Amino acid sequence: MKTISWSFLLLILTIGNAFAATLEEAKTAGQIGEKQDGYIGLVQNNVPADVVALINDVNAQRKQRYEQIARENGISVEDVAKLAFTRAFENTRSGHFVEASPGQWVRKP
Repeated sequence: MKTISWSFLLLILTIGNAFAATLEEAKTAGQIGEKQDGYIGLVQNNVPADVVALINDVNAQRKQRYEQIARENGISVEDVAKLAFTRAFENTRSGHFVEASPGQWVRKP
């Protein structure tokens, strides 16, 4: 578990820094949120194309990192992604969206 914790810290630093301002802006605008499956999802349907591209880029990087962590620790990608959501939820700012159940978005208090 200690290895996984450090791996997630690296994930946040690597992916977060590359897209921090844009992700933060889209989250603050209520356009995107953290999904229970460990990926970013659309909260609104009518978002600009650059937000959709951002989601695709971040999710592709997350998937690649989840697969690497799963291989290194002998666990499933799904388990890694679930843990990632738990961490993302903890780090989500008040007022940003998180997925309460598949397709149901709520603002974090």
